[in-house]
Amino acid sequence: MDYLLAFEATAETHSFVAASKVLNISETAISRKVRLLEMHYGVPFFLRGHRSISITPQGEKFLSRIKPALMMLRETSRETISDHQERPVTLAATNSVAALWLMPRLQKFNRQNKHLKIKLVSSDDDMECLADNVDLAILRGDGNWIGFNAVKLFGETVFPVCSPEFLQENPTASEISMLHRHDLIEVSSTHREWMNWRTWFEQMGQEAGELQQGAIFNTYPLSVHAAVEGLGIALGWGHLVDPLLQQGRLVRPLGPAKVRTDHGYYLLKRENKKMFDECRLVEEMLLGFSAERTRYE
Repeated sequence: MDYLLAFEATAETHSFVAASKVLNISETAISRKVRLLEMHYGVPFFLRGHRSISITPQGEKFLSRIKPALMMLRETSRETISDHQERPVTLAATNSVAALWLMPRLQKFNRQNKHLKIKLVSSDDDMECLADNVDLAILRGDGNWIGFNAVKLFGETVFPVCSPEFLQENPTASEISMLHRHDLIEVSSTHREWMNWRTWFEQMGQEAGELQQGAIFNTYPLSVHAAVEGLGIALGWGHLVDPLLQQGRLVRPLGPAKVRTDHGYYLLKRENKKMFDECRLVEEMLLGFSAERTRYE
């Protein structure tokens, strides 16, 4: 094979020097391989001048016959490499899901699947999460997206959360009638259906009155972080804040009091998009995370 490749490069470049650059070996090695090939077949493939070479008719004929086979071998090699290279999976999710639900779980998965590469796109823009280059997406909604198959990962259960220290310093925060008098952390969302404090009180059948507003953030993860740091009381989305509750960094001042909506977080994939092995593996991972979730009545 080395002799054939040396012959091919020389025949196409009409030079031992140029062929040596193509194959990244010395001119002497190229010349020697071609000479041994000629000796093997007993046919002169090149006429050698003082500073030039030219291919013989026998060489032209030999090149035309081996070229298709060499091209087939190269293509087979490329396909074999491509078939066994891991394809990165582009996974899009809202900022809250990416930061609070995925990140705490991905470390363990990555340790067990070091060969797998996940490109995580974090955005609260639904169009960005559903772009053509996205393989899988996790979005909040009612389960209906045109052109997508949707599988529910978890429902939407909302309840107040704060740090243990904040509750200790503000014991009346455990009374729903007094909750509105404490610093309430709000999220300024472009999604109209996103639940805010006034909506939450209404769903609980409570008169909100004048709310004592604490900090306002433009992303939900920041509001949760603010609650962990003791800046006030935030609305906690079940499943998103579960790890922080389990770690004791957040508590539920009203205990089991909660609002359950008809929305949820769904795993989406295009109906007509072909799935590849790595994408199926990530899909199974996400469904596994969902199966292990805390169940809210």
